[in-house]
Amino acid sequence: MPELNLTSAPAHLRHGSSIGQPLTRRDGLLKVKGQATYAADNHPPGMLFAVMAVSSIARGRVVSLDVSAAKRHPGVVDVMTPDNKPPLAIDPEIKTNPFVFRMEVLQSDEVRYANQPIAVVIAETLEAATEGAVLLAPRYEALPALVGLDAGESYVPPVVGVGNPTESHRGDVEAGLASAEKQIDAVYETPPQYHNAMEPHAIVASWDGDNLSLDMPTQGLMLSLGRIAELFGIAPDKIHIRSPFLGGGFGSKGLMSGPPTLGIMAAKLVGRPVKLVLRREQMYGPVGHRAPTRQRLRIGADGEGRLTALDHHARTVSSTFDDFYEPAADASHTLYAAPAIRTSHDAVRVNTGTPLFMRAPGEATGSIALESAIDEMAWACGIDPLAFRLKNYAEVEPITGKPFSSKALRACYAQGAARFGWAKRSLQPRQMRDDAGLLVGWGMGTATFPALMFQAEARAAIRRDGTGAMEIGAHDMGQGAWTALAQIAADGLGLDIDRVTFKAGTSDLPDAGIAGGSAHTATAGAAIHSAGAAVIAKLAALATGDERSPLFGAGNAGVVARDGKLFRRDDGSRGESYAEILARAGVAEVEARGTGAPNPAAMEEYAMHAHGAVFAEVKVDPELGQVRVTRMVGAFAAGRIVNPHLVKSQLFGGMIWGMSFALHEEAITDRRSGRIMNANLGEYHIPVNADVPPLDVITVEEHDPHVNALGIKGVGEIGITGSAGAVANAVWHATGVRVRRFPIRIEELLTQS
Repeated sequence: MPELNLTSAPAHLRHGSSIGQPLTRRDGLLKVKGQATYAADNHPPGMLFAVMAVSSIARGRVVSLDVSAAKRHPGVVDVMTPDNKPPLAIDPEIKTNPFVFRMEVLQSDEVRYANQPIAVVIAETLEAATEGAVLLAPRYEALPALVGLDAGESYVPPVVGVGNPTESHRGDVEAGLASAEKQIDAVYETPPQYHNAMEPHAIVASWDGDNLSLDMPTQGLMLSLGRIAELFGIAPDKIHIRSPFLGGGFGSKGLMSGPPTLGIMAAKLVGRPVKLVLRREQMYGPVGHRAPTRQRLRIGADGEGRLTALDHHARTVSSTFDDFYEPAADASHTLYAAPAIRTSHDAVRVNTGTPLFMRAPGEATGSIALESAIDEMAWACGIDPLAFRLKNYAEVEPITGKPFSSKALRACYAQGAARFGWAKRSLQPRQMRDDAGLLVGWGMGTATFPALMFQAEARAAIRRDGTGAMEIGAHDMGQGAWTALAQIAADGLGLDIDRVTFKAGTSDLPDAGIAGGSAHTATAGAAIHSAGAAVIAKLAALATGDERSPLFGAGNAGVVARDGKLFRRDDGSRGESYAEILARAGVAEVEARGTGAPNPAAMEEYAMHAHGAVFAEVKVDPELGQVRVTRMVGAFAAGRIVNPHLVKSQLFGGMIWGMSFALHEEAITDRRSGRIMNANLGEYHIPVNADVPPLDVITVEEHDPHVNALGIKGVGEIGITGSAGAVANAVWHATGVRVRRFPIRIEELLTQS
């Protein structure tokens, strides 16, 4: 097989044709015109509408449902309850793999949390189904709800996150704290937060015998396919899932949950296609959320401001019936070079839907506490926060000792600080004011997120007309994956992007892995790159083995794919087009598959992370305590940038979410009933346009050869991790008040000042 070089690009490469170019989204016009078909936009013939009735208590059981009243309503076709639900092939309480979580699909009359589905009304119209659900008039036998971080006895969970150790340590933390000249011991609390993607969870399910056709938003086509197959006892090849567009996911659409399963069951019950779409308030319960945390950080430093010990303990919650634990303390594994580090977790059980993955799980909650504590430590030592971080940032991962791209973090600090003007910052708090008399504060936070990668497969083809095709069951949640992955495909096939047909978003295509952990571009991109290399190798073998080809005998010298042609590596004047090679061989197309997977040897030797530094300016009314973020600068090193335009958009989104974490976002639970009191977008506060300041993003050049063949790292979540702490620290710098319970409230600034 000839040697190939698919990664080099000629100097004359047309702008916008491959990796590194800021192409606009390929699906942008469809979305602007309203022509992008989301799951709930589908309306097959004979379709009925399903509406969930959900519990208004958090603990107890359903005593009665007025099914007869609901069925008498004109248009209601049936009511699905625990008494008449179609049987499942497997108990949904059984956990068959680490990515399976228990779901509520009308197994019994028990209620385990507020907003739990207790029945499904199926009707000819959405209005009839909605009214029928009201007519069920459920009666309950209620028990006191378990609410909050002190709801019961704490326990140490077996793992946190996805199989992470509950406790990790290196060195003697107590000795390090005892030897320190400066210490802090502080507790930080973060609230429960809920996914509020623009597109709610939805499903359109149609049965044809044992064949099942589904339109549903999912971040994991194959994970959903496998879970549905085992729940309903049918072969995976009998199921076809279409998920070309997602209106956001943030982790909540990564795993199969109860509501879409109920939609499939409802369709089976009535023998007609059924659409089930969650109302906004119904998303606060059965589809995951970010759990609250209480985090204690004890940090010591010597007389020169070098850390001597760091102890980070986090308490979180899980549901009463399943296990997921926010790995908040793990945020302290990767940044600061204390000779002694310990991270640990405990938990309590509460009446809530099971917490699950929410954008930057663990890192978002842990980093706002860690970055606030590091800022406090810098102040205690009398050292500028940036200088303190530079003095203490890790050259290797502190817990494992594995090296990572620490120079990239130093570059982020330098470039972000220069752009922001950090050198003008006063060390003392409450010293800066603007012309209107508002207090001005500057804060910073370090950003980090693991450079993850999963397994994927792709299929590539080159056709006789000189065009190419790439197929992969990839997902686009709105971040531009269709565009970025098509760019990788074009590069891998040596074609202009306009000559590549890119197909994604259905379950009959090769497995692209899950779109989570900021790993989708690296994972799917690696498979696409590999498939491109494989199909070019097949094409090259045709040419180099054909005496009529100018490439004959070039196997030892190797060939290069470029602009729809193959060229000899040692003589760029000798080459021919893909079309010529295939026509002479009498072949309509050549195809090949490629895989992408992490390199075990590299993972064993290196720690893999993306890094960044975020700088924030806030202004605070000294009399009213009102906080406004007025400026943010973020510098991020995230490996090879496939599309700068899309990457900056993702980083902007992360920075906005970090600001939201610090100042806005909180689900408020009624301690008497266990219900979420602000389960809507009117009272569940997130930043609106008027809240978002001018944002400036710097993408720091980084070449990390160890993460994957393309050098790609994720950008979706890292922006949150530094931004929340930067805003919190800026509020302290403006006011001199250190708030340790988030989001920061006006009353805390006023009562403590």
